[in-house]
Amino acid sequence: MTYPSIAPHPSGHDNPLLVDLALQGGGSHGAFTWGVLDRLLEESRLQIEGVAGTSAGAMNAAVLVSGFEHEGAAGARKALEHFWRRVSDAAVFSPFRRSPLDKLAGRWTLDHSPLFLAMDMIARLVSPYDLNPTSFNPLRGILKESIDFDAVRASRIKLFVTATHVRTGQGRVFRNADLKPEVLLASACLPTLFKAVEIDGEAYWDGGYAGNPTITPLIRETDSTDTLLVQVNPVERPDAPRSARDIISRLNEVAFNAPLLKELRMIALLHKVADPGNDEGRRWATMRMHRIASTMMTTLGYSSKLNAEWHFLTMLRDEGRRTAQAFLDEHGSSLGERSSLDLDALLDGVLR
Repeated sequence: MTYPSIAPHPSGHDNPLLVDLALQGGGSHGAFTWGVLDRLLEESRLQIEGVAGTSAGAMNAAVLVSGFEHEGAAGARKALEHFWRRVSDAAVFSPFRRSPLDKLAGRWTLDHSPLFLAMDMIARLVSPYDLNPTSFNPLRGILKESIDFDAVRASRIKLFVTATHVRTGQGRVFRNADLKPEVLLASACLPTLFKAVEIDGEAYWDGGYAGNPTITPLIRETDSTDTLLVQVNPVERPDAPRSARDIISRLNEVAFNAPLLKELRMIALLHKVADPGNDEGRRWATMRMHRIASTMMTTLGYSSKLNAEWHFLTMLRDEGRRTAQAFLDEHGSSLGERSSLDLDALLDGVLR
């Protein structure tokens, strides 16, 4: 099904509009991004040139590129559904399950799960090097089954995956030629749950600490001037948290949004002052930013990022599709024309 929501090409021709995607991480909340991508891939008017992702965003990105290389947009949609189905199937054996009370109340949180509470406490006291010395991670097998890494490395779609270099604390951006399961596992490596992932003799943690996601390579290394940011972690919440659990959840959101907000403000500044008279300045002066996010995500706390029940994942997928459609309805005509994200407001510390 197609929707007449995207403006005609500025040239008057039917050439596809090049766009880049920036995909934030957030555990199983990445299923929201799955839904957004599922809807965007229906738009034949859009041609994806580059994708930047961190953690679950990086996995969505790699799965999308792998599927696209085999069967185009339809293959990408099929690959994403297969990946998230495999994540849910693997979670059947996970100790992180909702409590009967949460199920009765219709809550997706794991806050009352005895095993989650026990593991959460233990993780604050015991290192994963002692708890999980073999570095077992069920995602390793899922990634190998779901992604054709040779196809990703050869793809025309440029891929940028961020992981945090433990020794320096700096983000490292891996590109297509670097892609292997360890890169994606590193980008999603929460240091309280897993040992650091070693790549080329260096240790890496979750990329969200350094760039969630890193957007600058999209602007500097692709021809597209439209970047669509798919944001999973809420920037604002209506009330200050009071319970210990809510405080921890909010701290997690703040920490994983901070690098993104800092980079967006830097991008907004460069957009304002760039000299369009040279190639580098022209890239910054003509770039357009767009944001796809849902207020529904503010109803979900940190613990639900470990909930991989199929009904939860498909609920997030459906919300992602709905949000993407709402974006296209409201801002589709801006694509190829202007930013729908207020870049000037970013300089004042406001994201809208």
